[in-house]
Amino acid sequence: MRIGLLGTGNVARALAHGWKGAGHDVLLGSRRPGERADLGLPVAGVEEAAAHAEVLVNATPGDVSVELLRSIGAEALAGTLLVDVGVGLSEDYTQLAHPNSSLGEQIQAAFPRTPVVKTLCTMDATAMVAPGELDGPSTVFLSGDDAEAKRTTGRLLADLGWPPSSQLDIGDITTARGQEHFAFLFMGIAGALGAHTFNIKVVPRKTSADGAAR
Repeated sequence: MRIGLLGTGNVARALAHGWKGAGHDVLLGSRRPGERADLGLPVAGVEEAAAHAEVLVNATPGDVSVELLRSIGAEALAGTLLVDVGVGLSEDYTQLAHPNSSLGEQIQAAFPRTPVVKTLCTMDATAMVAPGELDGPSTVFLSGDDAEAKRTTGRLLADLGWPPSSQLDIGDITTARGQEHFAFLFMGIAGALGAHTFNIKVVPRKTSADGAAR
């Protein structure tokens, strides 16, 4: 599959290497591609990355993502699955850029012909692409309005090492705010652990032998 990734930071590079290792054709998109030729990955302008993509991944800072996507244009993005992993935070990381909404919702509203799936924003780049190196299985969430887009995203998550048993579809794109608002709890946990590479697992209530909750 052809995957375009908007951004050239740690997250975009980690995901690109992960999907490239799984056999996908990846292309990073940068506003200044000439300055990013030393990444060991193919880099082009953001418009070229979008045109290349069967799946486009937003890995840009969440406070500039919508503006960047608008520079590419709604026509260019129409019909392309957009996987959004961004979170909008203030420069001092104390405020959400979308406190009563989410970046995922803002992108979907701005580009109604582009199916948006929110995922992977509740962990750091290392955990995104190496879940098997964590101390046990954990959970990755999916939010979005389009069922087929979520199925495709699920297959791409599996290529990064996330089996279906670790994937939890939590609902439509409005549930993306739960994923993004987790950012503050993530920072608290990271401070307590003294490390950023970890993840959480949803642990449901035990069931009895007949399958009923108890």
